[in-house]
Amino acid sequence: MNNPLHILQTLDSHLTAAAEITIFGRAALALGYPDCPATFATTNDVDAILPLKWLEAPDENLDFWQAQQRTNLELEPTGLYLTHLFREQEIILSPDWISKRVGIPLELPRLVVFRPSTLDLILTKMMRGDENDLTDIRFLLQREPQSENSLRDGFARARIPDIQEIRELFQATQPKVLEMTRSFK
Repeated sequence: MNNPLHILQTLDSHLTAAAEITIFGRAALALGYPDCPATFATTNDVDAILPLKWLEAPDENLDFWQAQQRTNLELEPTGLYLTHLFREQEIILSPDWISKRVGIPLELPRLVVFRPSTLDLILTKMMRGDENDLTDIRFLLQREPQSENSLRDGFARARIPDIQEIRELFQATQPKVLEMTRSFK
């Protein structure tokens, strides 16, 4: 069973109007990249990025919020959920992340699903720098290699939340990511 797909199908079933969502985390890897490790599909949640422009129109998004609540209520007995919804300034992303999103062809009736570009997914994974995130970054670099220069440029351009711990972890993770890139040459 693909848990992220099941969660998004459930969300779609509760929507009454067209909506879009940009997912990241393991759900984005499980749905956005062919031939990913099966363990990615066992994640219990779907993380999403809420663009600031989308948040500026809360009345227009009421259907989404209601569908999200109904989804979590329906999925609660299974331990699956859709609750990690981050405003774009709460995670590390490039300034133009939204224009570089990649559509995920799930063919859902009402829900259009995107993932960030590979570089932006790498940036999001650098907020904690733990072993799982480094494994995910390694997977991303294997699927879509990045040059050291493009990574360094991405690091320099990244919008980083104004939280000291996140800034420190982002800095500490950069050499590890660059070393991974060198290992794929």
